[in-house]
Amino acid sequence: MAAGPAGPAGPEGAQGHRRVVFWRHGRTRWNAELRFQGQTDIDLDDVGRAQADKAAALLAAVGPTRIISSDLRRARDTARPLAMLTGLDVSTDVRLRETFAGVWEGLTFEEISRDYPVEQMRWERDEPNVRAGGGETRTEVAERISSAVLEAVAELPAGGTLVVTSHGGAARVGLARLLGLPYESWGALAGLSNCNWSVLEETWRGAAASGHGPHWKLTEHNAGTLPEPLVAPVED
Repeated sequence: MAAGPAGPAGPEGAQGHRRVVFWRHGRTRWNAELRFQGQTDIDLDDVGRAQADKAAALLAAVGPTRIISSDLRRARDTARPLAMLTGLDVSTDVRLRETFAGVWEGLTFEEISRDYPVEQMRWERDEPNVRAGGGETRTEVAERISSAVLEAVAELPAGGTLVVTSHGGAARVGLARLLGLPYESWGALAGLSNCNWSVLEETWRGAAASGHGPHWKLTEHNAGTLPEPLVAPVED
């Protein structure tokens, strides 16, 4: 479902519906080395900074209402060019961090597969209650991500657009939770390439029409200037 050359459509939400743009940070040295970053605070590399500038020029056309970001540098520095183009501030929230991966952080995915084969296999299968390197489960990450996003969405005006600058694994499970996908279907969502984005649009169907909070539909996934291949696992 990746988008073509253009950015997300139009600055106005359809019929006043709010939107959420999940935007993965740009590339880091550890991304290039295929290391599990988790919550280790790694800077963007030169490629990542160029990716952020390029993506920001497209996302500015969406007319963001608010920008929130993980407090890790690679996410904050990705959000900065968009903030400069739009004149918006960037609010940080620790709940938007990547999965805490315990002893896996800093290891390459090849090293994790070699040294923790059973745990790594269960993690890749999206089995519930598996802790990455003894750290968090995917469901724990999904809960904190979705809570942070819904709190920010509640402050948006009708037709407003929230840009959430976060991380590959965190964005994927946050999207799955907000879409209401059953856990066994979370693996159907591919991860985001560096500096690509996914868009949720509010819909009034179902429970949302009954006053039980917003429901969402996925209108773009892993979109960018052009779809780019995902060359590394997404937990970073």
